[in-house]
Order: sequence, then structure tokens, then C-alpha cells
Amino acid sequence: MGVYRRPGPRHRPAAATDPGRDSGRNPALKPGAAKRDVARRSGNPRRAAYDVLAAVENREAYANLLLPRLLADRDITGRDAALATELAYGTLRGQGTYDAVLAACSDRPLDKLDPPVRHILRLGTHQLLATRIGAHAAVATSVDLAKQVVGARVSGYVNAVLRRVATRDLDAWLEIVAPDPATDPGGHLAIRYSHPRWIVAAYQAALGDAAEAELAAALAAGNERPHVTMATFPGGSPRDQVMPPGAEPGRWSPYAFTLDSGNPAELIASGQAAVQDEASQLAALALARAPLAGPPAAAPAAPGEGVAELWLDMCAGPGGKSRLLYGLAASAAPTAAAPTAATPATVTPDASLSPRATLIAAELHPHRADLVADVLARSPRSPRPGAASPSASGYVVIAADGTTPPWPDGVFDRVLVDAPCSGLGALRRRPEARWRKVETDIPALAELQRALLRSALAAVRPGGVVAYVTCSPVPAETRDVVKAVVSADPNIEILDAQAVLADVPDLGSPNPLFAQLWPHRHGTDAIFIALLRRGTQ
Repeated sequence: MGVYRRPGPRHRPAAATDPGRDSGRNPALKPGAAKRDVARRSGNPRRAAYDVLAAVENREAYANLLLPRLLADRDITGRDAALATELAYGTLRGQGTYDAVLAACSDRPLDKLDPPVRHILRLGTHQLLATRIGAHAAVATSVDLAKQVVGARVSGYVNAVLRRVATRDLDAWLEIVAPDPATDPGGHLAIRYSHPRWIVAAYQAALGDAAEAELAAALAAGNERPHVTMATFPGGSPRDQVMPPGAEPGRWSPYAFTLDSGNPAELIASGQAAVQDEASQLAALALARAPLAGPPAAAPAAPGEGVAELWLDMCAGPGGKSRLLYGLAASAAPTAAAPTAATPATVTPDASLSPRATLIAAELHPHRADLVADVLARSPRSPRPGAASPSASGYVVIAADGTTPPWPDGVFDRVLVDAPCSGLGALRRRPEARWRKVETDIPALAELQRALLRSALAAVRPGGVVAYVTCSPVPAETRDVVKAVVSADPNIEILDAQAVLADVPDLGSPNPLFAQLWPHRHGTDAIFIALLRRGTQ
């Protein structure tokens, strides 16, 4: 399936770069020494972790994308790969806590240190306070790394600081460096669980009345190592036939399973499964299950076949939810009559989901639209013979801006707005996000989110449904966005998302109609889901 590109300027993807390009190599190395430095990097898990930390800071790399490529390039496998992964991700997660400990152990302010020295001290502190690596090995390998990366001049300083860190365990250090919870509870939680203060406050607001009992658990869950969650394809091979040995089925999505270990590359290449968090799967299922009202936007697929729906994924890249929606659209059986305005907001079994549909997947950036097209092309769905739709394959991918769309108003039955957001609901998987995002980022994101939601509501026909979804629990990106848009349009009804996902427990939100998933409650990303329906009048 090709990608239709809306006329307009192309976004040029960033040039490929060496993972270790900005990793703080010693510029004074002579040619022979430079060759030895390259040799030391190859196969060294600590150097690999260091290079990830350096790239995250120096060129805003994403650890979860960079590290697998770096391990493959350097042929780091098995236990060494596991060590590099633990050191890179664990150090990024614990950075706030480790910086507080290092500040107590160093006679120099951390922000005055050369970045390579900071990275090495953080790596060493993680090994000392959060792994089973012996203190002598943690300090000695950090000193060796400092010599390789910066030079011998800093090795004595690194040795002295880490030897001070090694004098206490993590709990003992927290007693010293974390503020008193009685006088500064937010500051205590920020250091104890390694989150910026503003994120602690945002999580507290998101939890509402449950914050007193759950805030610490919600923050702690952001530091856990998540399992890899996969999604099979609706209408494809049954989940039990796709899951490899040792995998566990998901709790609520009939397509989800988690891997305890192993490489999912073969499953992904075959199209039988794709990496997708279970909460993300539930967001797509909620849209497909939500009750419509009034007549459909499209004509019957064929005489006697019932009605066909038209679905839109407005922010489709990189394609995970589009893939699941595409499968749901194909596997849903046609119905002879459309739902009425009196249809209750209850869960519809998968066997009788909405009428079969065509999916339009729209993505602003052309290179991400290409990713969506590739994901859908590899899905194990056969083209629909004789389909009266824009594509005999059942989908069309377009590069378009959802805030100024090329489609007319009122043409879609269901629209998914998986809005660009802070990503603070996926801190387990993107550990650097908590340090990269700042509170002042949120207003601009919220403005974009409101514009996309207004555009989505204009795109649905009377009685059509919009699912507004973010991978963030922050109120300014979730319920505040919905409230602002709905308050300006009395023809919009908020459906009961918790009822649509009635088999999922503990979806409570300060607004009882919204669904909020949490890592500490559900073992998923902190996905927010609101379902909105346009009135028929």
C-alpha cells in the first residue's frame, strides 16, 4: 500500500549518526590510541551504557531506540547485553536520586563537572546502590572507564567520590539526602523515587483522592523494568498459537501477551504480532466498542451486506494503534441496521463489534507515514474482494496535518486522536523523558491537543464517536483538554469509558466517565481514554 502525500513541504529526516559520536571521547588521543579506544568500546557493556547516556544528553537520543542498535553494532549479546541494558536504563531512571547522593559525596557542584565525568559517576553510583555488583568492581571499572573516556587526570576524583558513595546503601543515603516527608512531602518523594518535583505534583493531581494511598506506588512503578508486551492481529492466528513458550496472555485485551525473555523480531517480521502495551490496545478496543447513534456515514458495502463504517486514526505514527484498528475493522461482522440514539454505553463483545470498516490512517510527518504504511502492509489481513472503499485493502495511509485536514467534516464514524503528549505515562519504557520534559512544555502541548480534538469532533458524523487518548496522566493534557473542548460545544456527549471497558478494574479518575490506566494498578503504561459522541441533532 502506497502513501498518499498531501501537498506541502517535506520533512527531511535527521542524518544517521554514529551512536558513539558525541560520547565524550578524549580528543587528545593519538591515532594509535584512537584505534585502541575503538577496540575497548567493542564488546564493553559499561562503555555501551556510557555511550547511551552521552547520546541522550548531547543529542537528545532515545535510549530505547539507540541501545538495541548499539548492542547489535558492537556484537554485545547475552549477559553483557543484559548488563549494558540494566546500567543504561537503571542509571537514567535513578538519575535524580543518584545526583542527590553524589552532591553529598563531591566537593564540586555536579553541574560544574564535565558531562563525561557526570555520566561515569552516575553509572558507578547505580552499580553501587542498585545492583549486586561488588563495590570494588563497581569503583574499579568506573575508574577504568574514566581513563578511557576522559583521561587519567580525573581517575583519582572518580575513585574518591565513588568510594564515599560505597560507604552506605541506598536506604541509608536516602535518610541523609531526601527531605523530611513531614515538612516537604513532595521533595521527599522526588528524591526517593527519582522524579522531578513537578511530575510528582502532576501525578498527585491526576490521582485525585487516591493520591494519599497511591502516589508513592505510582512513582515507584515508573522505575520498574517492564516486560515486552505484544499484540496479535484480530482475525489472524489465535493468540495461543502465536505466543512463544514462556509468554503470558494479557489480562484484558484478547490480543495481548507478554514476553519474559527472548527476541520478538521474528514475530514482528512475520506480521503475526507487534510490540504494543496492553493499555494502548485497550484504547483501540474502546473506540471500536463504543456505541454509535444515528445512521452511518457510509453506504452499504454491497446490496444486502449491511452498512460499512469509515474510521480515522488522526495521529497514526508509528502505526501500533492503526494496526489493531485495521484488524478490528476487518474482523467485525456487518450488521443489518445501525445503532440508535438510545443505544446504551455498554461493552460490545468482540464477535459483534461495529460493522466492518475502512481505516484512514493520517500522520503529519511523511517519514512516519511510511512507517505506518509498512506496519499495515505486513499485517496478515487479506484484501477485501469487491470492497466499495478508497482501498481494496481496507486502509489508506495519508500524510496530513490533523489540525488542518484534507477531509471534509462529518464523514467518519469513529476517530482516534492519540494526541502528541509529554509521554509521562511511559516512564518505565522511556526513562530519559522525566529529565527531558519540563513543566513549561505542557501549555503548548495542551493547545495542540485541544486543536486536534476539535478537529476530530468536526470530522465525525452525527452520532459518531471520538476516542481522545494520551500516554500521559497529567490533568492539563487529559481531563482539562476534554473539559475545555466539550464546554464550548453543547452537542458533544461524554460517554462512559469505564463502562465500555467494564472488564478492566480500577479505572477510576477524578471524572468518573474517563478511564485512566496506571502502571501500579494495571501493569501497563499510564494511558488516559475519553470517549466523546457527537449529537444527532
